[in-house]
Amino acid sequence: MAGGDTEPRTEPFSEPQRLEKLRELVSLGIDPFGHRFTGITHHAEEIAAHCDDLAGQAVRIAGRVRAVRLHGGSCFLDLHDESGRIQVYVRKDAVGDASFRLLDLLDLGDFLGVDGTVFRTRRGEPSVDATSFVPLAKALRPPPEKYHGLQETELRYRYRYLDLMANPEVRRIFRQRTAIVQAFRRTLDARGFLEVETPVLHHQATGAAARPFETHHNALDLDLSLRIALELHLKRLLVGGFERVYEIGRVFRNEGISTRHNPEYTLMECYQAYGDREDMMDLTEALVRESALAALGQTRFTYRGEEFDVGEPWRRVTFAQAIRDHGGPDIDKLRAEEDWRGVAREAGVDSAQPITKLMDDLFEHYAQPHLRQPTFLLDHPAAMSPLARAAADPRYALRFEPMIAGMEIGNAYTEQNSPLAQREAFEQQANERQRGDAEAHPLDEDFLFALEHGMPPTGGLGIGIDRICMLLLDAPNLREVILFPLQRPRA
Repeated sequence: MAGGDTEPRTEPFSEPQRLEKLRELVSLGIDPFGHRFTGITHHAEEIAAHCDDLAGQAVRIAGRVRAVRLHGGSCFLDLHDESGRIQVYVRKDAVGDASFRLLDLLDLGDFLGVDGTVFRTRRGEPSVDATSFVPLAKALRPPPEKYHGLQETELRYRYRYLDLMANPEVRRIFRQRTAIVQAFRRTLDARGFLEVETPVLHHQATGAAARPFETHHNALDLDLSLRIALELHLKRLLVGGFERVYEIGRVFRNEGISTRHNPEYTLMECYQAYGDREDMMDLTEALVRESALAALGQTRFTYRGEEFDVGEPWRRVTFAQAIRDHGGPDIDKLRAEEDWRGVAREAGVDSAQPITKLMDDLFEHYAQPHLRQPTFLLDHPAAMSPLARAAADPRYALRFEPMIAGMEIGNAYTEQNSPLAQREAFEQQANERQRGDAEAHPLDEDFLFALEHGMPPTGGLGIGIDRICMLLLDAPNLREVILFPLQRPRA
């Protein structure tokens, strides 16, 4: 399927001949949508790879019919399962006249179960010589191959099931994504972290600077928000006595869609009692390294033509130094908010926006595109980091962002565990909200109540799973590594 005029049709049963074949199957007493098919012994890839070792061995396979080539009293079928393709050879004298006639009722896209023996054709093709077969499910619409494959990007995202059906490379990407998530879990589990689950519905959307999605619980007549982060519930668990916890879950931010943003995405957050950001930097290196090894078998990878290696210690640079190194002002000399707004005007950055957004935009303007190789960006302005402890210079926070290819992939702090300092930071954020910063952190009294019961010194880390996958798998767009990215509904 190539081109906007080849979008799959959506009127019911757009292939009348397929319906007719379905009715013929029913008239023969055959359920066109099949029954349980147990005892599958092999997948296509295994048979193709070990054909000579399996020659003459009985196998049972199942998959989708992708090609049919009739030759009088024999037929060749291409059968595709999750692993790939295998050729099936069907002879009338082997399966009987009645079964052989069922081949006329097959369509591309139908599912078939096959029993047979492995052999290699005279042309060297690994194949299964069928002794019997059974229809397992009739497809009422043709597969994308009828339209030369599913290629148009928006259609691939909207009809991801067709994308997976037509493009083996896409299936590979999502198997590698699973390997990356499994590597995260293995690494954290091996270090004594406990995986937990925390609420998706929050009374207040807290833990990050982002606009939430709002909803309403009818039975309690209660306004709620979908979570924008995992942080504050995980910290409550440290107050409660757990020492190392993590969660891998979906979070929701009511923001724009871009190559690097999707309103719904997967986040890993973990918290380590008695640790700090140094521990989190060590952990970040391990998580990314083990993810690369799991998905790629090595720590070197290419992203958009650029070479990276996450097997070596990462470079460290401060927020202020990164800006200075790339032609920006010396922000260590800035003392007041108006000083920041002045350098923003000189840089052509919107100087009227909320101060935290202005600080971030100045960094993006001067430095972010230049941080290519794996780097820890340290010591952000404290105003940008209300949940982090202050550095020796209180204008800055004990925070870092891991950066690769000019893109932040996470966020980490030496966590603020003083309820007094946390209240002060929340109050400053509340003032910013009153001044028009809709993304400023709300004052969360329930979290402060928990913190007043004592939380140990803590290191915390959040990493965007989708961005890690995007980098390691060389995806040009975040939506390439999300199975069902948000799309506008069809008109």
